[in-house]
Amino acid sequence: MNKYPKIGIRPTIDGRQGGVRESLEDKTMSLARAVADLISSHVKYSDGTPVECVIADGTIGRVGESAACAEKFEREGVGATITVTSCWCYGSETMDMNPYWPKAVWGFNGTERPGAVYLAAVLAGHAQKGLPAFGIYGRDVQDLDDNSIPADVAEKILRWARAAVAVAQMRGQSYLSIGSQCMGIAGSIVDQNFFQEYLGMRNESVDETEILRRMEEGIYDHEEYAKAMAWTEKYCKTKEGWDKNRPERQKTREQKDADWEFVVKMTLIVRDLMQGNPRLREMGFKEEAIGHNAIAAGFQGQRQWTDWKPNGDFTEALMCSTFDWNGIRKAYVLATENDSCNAVAMLFGNLLTGCGQMFSDVRTYWSPEAVKRVTGKELTGLAAGGMIHLINSGATTLDATGESTNAAGEPCMKPCWEMTEKDAEACLKATNWLPADRDYFRGGGFSSNFLSKGGMPVTMSRLNLVKGLGPVLQIAEGWTADVDPEIHEVLNKRTDPTWPTTWFVPRLCDKPAFRDVYSVMNNWGANHGAISYGHIGQDLITLASMLRIPVCMHNVEEDKIFRPAAWNAFGMDKEGADYRACRVYGPIYK
Repeated sequence: MNKYPKIGIRPTIDGRQGGVRESLEDKTMSLARAVADLISSHVKYSDGTPVECVIADGTIGRVGESAACAEKFEREGVGATITVTSCWCYGSETMDMNPYWPKAVWGFNGTERPGAVYLAAVLAGHAQKGLPAFGIYGRDVQDLDDNSIPADVAEKILRWARAAVAVAQMRGQSYLSIGSQCMGIAGSIVDQNFFQEYLGMRNESVDETEILRRMEEGIYDHEEYAKAMAWTEKYCKTKEGWDKNRPERQKTREQKDADWEFVVKMTLIVRDLMQGNPRLREMGFKEEAIGHNAIAAGFQGQRQWTDWKPNGDFTEALMCSTFDWNGIRKAYVLATENDSCNAVAMLFGNLLTGCGQMFSDVRTYWSPEAVKRVTGKELTGLAAGGMIHLINSGATTLDATGESTNAAGEPCMKPCWEMTEKDAEACLKATNWLPADRDYFRGGGFSSNFLSKGGMPVTMSRLNLVKGLGPVLQIAEGWTADVDPEIHEVLNKRTDPTWPTTWFVPRLCDKPAFRDVYSVMNNWGANHGAISYGHIGQDLITLASMLRIPVCMHNVEEDKIFRPAAWNAFGMDKEGADYRACRVYGPIYK
């Protein structure tokens, strides 16, 4: 069973004994229990396990009780804290002082006791001490005996909790590079200082030849391999599609069969490299059984590997999905071309949603005029104003077919805990596996091929590293789009039709980067994007602020932006204030 970081609930109280404190004990603890119930019933870890909350043993009125609470939280494995109160408390005595834990404070909006006064006072203390905290204050006054959590308060608590748990889950984990830099792609120049200082993660690296060594020496679970091959024969090999290669470049049936065996073994081995496998210990491979404690990884592939061996497309696509031969499971984060910057954006999306992530080239902006010129037809519906072609041979989750459906019967991508075997089979049925283009991938392999269903709300994001500035995050909320099949056929053939395609239309607004679809494409900071199901831009903004990563581009409504209260001191322009605050506070783990 995984041991996940918990959220600590800190019920603070007026320390004056002899009537005041005693009258508030039940109220304060009731609010703490209500917050714990809210979080545990709505927020999950990335595998679907409900987030566990730990409440202090008693209310916190003086500094000794703060220290006792901190000691308990350290023992219990707390990774973030929320302070709850309905009254005045002694701010600097009762505040959470741990510099690594994301913090929030809910000050009950009531007139009998000044919870709001404490909220303002303690947030001032957090700002003065350089320990940013999120302030939560309900819009409407509540009666003192009302222990319910208003909708606006609940929304902020849950947004904070999702992001805080993501921060805590990354801390102490690894990013594993399998290989090194890929084809000059800057994102595959792995910046270890960024991972250490901003995410609290370490970096691990193995040469790609480690995969070959484990294959040759049989360092994988042979029973699971037999199970995996039987599953692959049933669901993938039967969906092997047309071979686009010239006849003289096509592999024989025998060679293709060998490639299927190769890529299945490769998938087992890459997973074992990331997380270890106790079965290997039983087989006598004690060191290999340990793994690299990797919460995310990247596979270089091109060119040294793919010029010689089958590519990593099958491994990447399947590992990024919420299912395999072992059934439904949480999706892994495995980035194509070892693009560590895109892997981080994928990791953010996975931790916030529990959904498999898409890794795509932000390949082409198609204007309505260009589409009309090359197809003779006009774009309609969501795509009427133009669209962006998202396509990549590798790590796009098969969940992105959109073959799962929500309660309304609409196409969607589900978190792993909602996926069913029926959903998984539908995604597999919609996916073809086409022999790799051997002009690109001389060693062969198989690329997933599907067309995402339209109408799904999605969020594209990307982390970029800028010299002199540091990390920045880009966000574009939008939808997948259906297009006329004849239009799709023509446009898809102009690129690599063996790869999966998603037509993406961002939501437009009056911000310069979102005035039209072209502007989104023109302002995107790299060749890759990470696409997550749902409109999660507001959660990404909250998460980025916890990590001190400024957001340079987004189309989230201003009233949904939730950052630490201290950001208000850095000016009234939210984006400028975000940059200034992130620069002043700097990374958490520096």
